[in-house]
Amino acid sequence: MIARISILTIALTIQTAFAQSAPANKPDLARAKQTAETVCVACHGADGNSAAATFPKIAGQHEQYLLKQLRNFKPVGDKPAERVNASMAPMVAALSDTDMQGLARYYSQQKLKPEAAKSLKTVELGQKLWRSGNAATGVPACAGCHGPAGQGIPNQYPRLAGQFADYTETQLKSFRLAERANDPNSMMRGFASRLTDAEIKAVSDYIAGLR
Repeated sequence: MIARISILTIALTIQTAFAQSAPANKPDLARAKQTAETVCVACHGADGNSAAATFPKIAGQHEQYLLKQLRNFKPVGDKPAERVNASMAPMVAALSDTDMQGLARYYSQQKLKPEAAKSLKTVELGQKLWRSGNAATGVPACAGCHGPAGQGIPNQYPRLAGQFADYTETQLKSFRLAERANDPNSMMRGFASRLTDAEIKAVSDYIAGLR
């Protein structure tokens, strides 16, 4: 019963966080497209399919998730940014909330060009972690939140399928070190803290091959 209550509490916390990120105004997609093609293109590509693993593929990502991340990169009043990133901070500095809404919707409507898994040696471990987790260390199945095929759940969990393995690995390690701390209820920080380097590498590569 305690476990069920805990999971329910986490789910409600996440739903509230994403609900607060829901678009309030009608975004200007023409303006968003222009911004994507002149500013965002350098890192993410005009259509959200980054060419370098340093920067995530954001094409086809859930609109609410993208909006939350954009908002988290920007300080609010005297409060520092929830997600600290030296590259994104100056990019969002001049964006209004309506601009961010437009970009989130624009990129969510683009078609993802997915990556592929590259390591046959780690596919078994990656698949096990994705589907079943690691009961011995208290790591739940990744699919439990992000879906069997990694498509995520709008308003709750991001799409991961087809993402660069190197980028996913970097984010998991950042969560593990609490360098990235904008996950609702410290959910990802808690899970990542129980993953080994080998597990992170294996599941990241597996995620890249999900469709």
